Amino acid sequence: MSNDVFEFKKFTIRQSKCAMKVGTDGVLLGSWVSVAGCKRVLDIGTGTGMIALMLAQKTPAYITALEIDHASFEQATENVSGSSYKNQINVVNKAFQEYWRASKEKFDLIVSNPPYFVDSLKSNDTTRSTARHADALPFNELIEGVNGILSEGGKFCVILPKKEAEFFCKLAEQKNLYLSKLLRVRNSPDKEEDKRHIMQFEFGKHHFTEDILHIRTGHPLEYSPEYKQLTMDYYMHF
Repeated sequence: MSNDVFEFKKFTIRQSKCAMKVGTDGVLLGSWVSVAGCKRVLDIGTGTGMIALMLAQKTPAYITALEIDHASFEQATENVSGSSYKNQINVVNKAFQEYWRASKEKFDLIVSNPPYFVDSLKSNDTTRSTARHADALPFNELIEGVNGILSEGGKFCVILPKKEAEFFCKLAEQKNLYLSKLLRVRNSPDKEEDKRHIMQFEFGKHHFTEDILHIRTGHPLEYSPEYKQLTMDYYMHF
């Protein structure tokens, strides 16, 4: 099968038009997020539409999938339209900053796999660079917007590398958004360094929980039982 098509168990992702392809970060976030009690969900920077489709698979909630890049918006629209969740997801081609200021809605759950490169060199591929760098959606503007449209009692979930995640937490606290749940993602038990932090924020301080997930067992070709368990509703080979 072409790399331009990725088959999940209950939907298909076409990604030829998207700078950022299906990746582990997005699959982890979509698999980990709890949708309990949610009626309105917002996916910021939906890209291919993958996370929105993953969430639609496990909740009847109405989902808005926001994407600033027009080519990615078209691709996400195509992927949603070709799925059994097409009446549940609305793909919107708009910058988050513009969207939240005009929005009259409040969301029970907001998710984002945001661009996070702040100081690193940019590639010559403009579209891919925009998708990976935080220039178009700086952390402070993402947090400000979430603060404006997250419902009382709502949850905001993101995935970031460890260094960026720690900085993000400090900014979030300035807007009364506190870390309530954390998953430390590591490559394998023999690799002690956190690769990613998947974080859940809520207004005000709550009981805090954290866990560790190893993607592999230690053998480079063997996925861990906990990773398989987390993603088994989506990946075809689990």
